Amino acid sequence: MTQNNLALVTGANGHLGNNLVRLLIEKGIPVRASVRTLRNKEPFAGLNCEVVQADITNKQSLISALQDVDVLYAVGAAFKLWARDPKKEIYDVNLDGIKNTIEAAAEAGVKRIIYVSSIAALNYSKLPVKEEYGYNPDRRDMYYNSKNDGERLAFDLAKKHNIELVAVLPSAMIGSRAFAPLNVSYNIINLILKKQIPVETNITLNWIDVKDVAEGCYLAATKGRNGERYILANEQCMSIKDTTLIARGLFPGLKIKLPAAVPKPILFTVAWFMETGSKLTGKAPLLTTKDIAMFSGLQQNFDITKARTELGFNPKDPVLAVKEAMQYLREHESRFNE
Repeated sequence: MTQNNLALVTGANGHLGNNLVRLLIEKGIPVRASVRTLRNKEPFAGLNCEVVQADITNKQSLISALQDVDVLYAVGAAFKLWARDPKKEIYDVNLDGIKNTIEAAAEAGVKRIIYVSSIAALNYSKLPVKEEYGYNPDRRDMYYNSKNDGERLAFDLAKKHNIELVAVLPSAMIGSRAFAPLNVSYNIINLILKKQIPVETNITLNWIDVKDVAEGCYLAATKGRNGERYILANEQCMSIKDTTLIARGLFPGLKIKLPAAVPKPILFTVAWFMETGSKLTGKAPLLTTKDIAMFSGLQQNFDITKARTELGFNPKDPVLAVKEAMQYLREHESRFNE
């Protein structure tokens, strides 16, 4: 990819999308940023990029946005683990979005797509997880299903339309710069700082600085092999408890307590009540029974040799990433606290 090739980033007001736009501008690459609605200008203040309206559920809007674009960073997606109607609001949106995006790219003459998949689309039956182990056989979560089926669909459609496509699979993205509302992963850090995670769930996360993922996307565009997938994560995951210990060390004045260990049946009961409340309010619960069933005890450890050797991907230490993310949230507290 030469420096003057126009790049389009979809979902450009999201956490990864916005950091990717900033990185590409720094590298001297002309950027067009697409967003679902042009109302919120804050993420683009002072940025030298064109901002256009496009929605992954509307193919025509994507065709317009993709005119003269050489490289498409397909970042935009429904990123949530809970919805009143998860099939319709998460799975269908993401699958239709991929179909529309790649068909629009083919029609507009795009040469290369960097498709942002997720570590949700990996097989955890053997640790550390590698790209070559294939897709996740666990079908209990609609977001996870959308990422597994979506990535396969993306490769199939790219092949059919003769477009180069490289998939990147990021883990739990945190760090600056961010705008409200926080993504699912980053919000967990915020909840720890706000002392809103009282119980130990034995859920681990593989923390990664969003700027490292943005760099990984760019490296995939310049060095990634067509038809390949690359994990953009750290090697080791971290428990909520260990993440909370970091917060305690950084901010002793907050007097953050460690989450209390409770028996699994009680966790399921608590989660059930939270879900029941969410069905009434429409607001995502802090914890669901599915979260406990799928993720409690799951070790999200990865072998990132492929991304390191083929792309030159070199993420910062996860402890440092967590510390910097916490400091950023504390400095911009008013922006993220409802």
